[in-house]
Amino acid sequence: MIRTVAAVVVAAFAAFVAAPAAERTQTLPLRVSVAGVRVGGLTAEPARARVESALAHPVSIVSRGRAVARIDPDTIGASADVAGAIAAAFTATPGSRIAVPLRVSARRLDHAVAAVARRFDRAAVPARLLGAPNGVPQFRAARPGIAVRRRAAAASILAALPDGTRPPLQLPTRRVAPVKTVARFGPVIVVDRGHNELRLYDGRRLVRRFPVATGQAIYPTPAGTWHIVVKQRDPWWYPPTYDSWAKGLKPVPPGPGNPLGTRWMGLDAPGVGIHGTDEPSSIGYSASHGCIRMQVPDAEWLFDHVTIGVPVVVV
Repeated sequence: MIRTVAAVVVAAFAAFVAAPAAERTQTLPLRVSVAGVRVGGLTAEPARARVESALAHPVSIVSRGRAVARIDPDTIGASADVAGAIAAAFTATPGSRIAVPLRVSARRLDHAVAAVARRFDRAAVPARLLGAPNGVPQFRAARPGIAVRRRAAAASILAALPDGTRPPLQLPTRRVAPVKTVARFGPVIVVDRGHNELRLYDGRRLVRRFPVATGQAIYPTPAGTWHIVVKQRDPWWYPPTYDSWAKGLKPVPPGPGNPLGTRWMGLDAPGVGIHGTDEPSSIGYSASHGCIRMQVPDAEWLFDHVTIGVPVVVV
C-alpha cells in the first residue's frame, strides 16, 4: 500500500511539471498578430516580450511632415494586458488579429496634450493701425493663428496606443481667425491740423468729413496716435489748473455757455479731447487750446458713432 501511494504521488508530480513545459513549447497559430505585431509561430514568452517592446515605444506626432512631439506611454500612465491578449491568441484561428486591452490616466493624457499645445499654438495677430502718414489710415495686415484641437489629439493618441506598429499621428489643428482685420477694423478718426478737418474712417473707407478747430500755434493739438478714453454727455467744463490762460476761471455747468458744447470725447493725450463748442465761429481755424472743436450737431453725431478705444490720429 505504501509503494502504491508513493507511485501515485510521483505520477501526479510528474504531470504537474510536464504541463507548464508543454505550454512553454506550444507555438501561437500562424499569421496571428497581437496589437498589430506579428507573433504567429512564437511561444508565449517571446511573443509577450515582442508585443510589450512595441507598445513601449513613444507615439510620434507630426505636423507638415515634421515630428513635433513624442508621447511616452509611461508618462500618461498607460498599462496593457499583454498576457491576457497572448493567452487569447493561443485559441485564435490562424490569421487572427488580437487587440490588447489598454488603460491610461485621463489626467496625465490631458497634461501631455496641453504641453504639446503650449509649444505649438500660435495666437492670431490682429490688424494694427500704423498711422496716417498721408492723411489716410495705414495698417499692418492681420495674421491668422493656429491652435491644437486638444480633444481630437487626445482621442488620436488613445486610438494609436493599442497599435504596436506605432504609426505617426498627424497633429489635429484649427485655424484661429484674427479678432480684428483691416476690412473689419472699425472706426478710425484722423484729425488734419493743416486743413482743420476731422475725417471718420471705417478701416480704410472714408465715412464722413467735418470742419473743426484745432490748437493755436502756442497750444498745438499734439500729433500722434491717441485713443478715446472717456465719453460724456452734457459735460461740465473745468478750467485746467496747469495752464496760465485758465487762471481765475470757474467751472461751467452743462448749458448753452459751456465751452464743451453737449458732448466730450476725451483722449489719452493729457487735457485733450474732441468736443462741441460755444464758439462756432472758431471752426475752420487754429483757435483752441489743444482740443478739437466741432459744431455741436457734428459732435453729437460723432459721439453716437464711436466708442471708447477708437484710435485718433492727429497729423
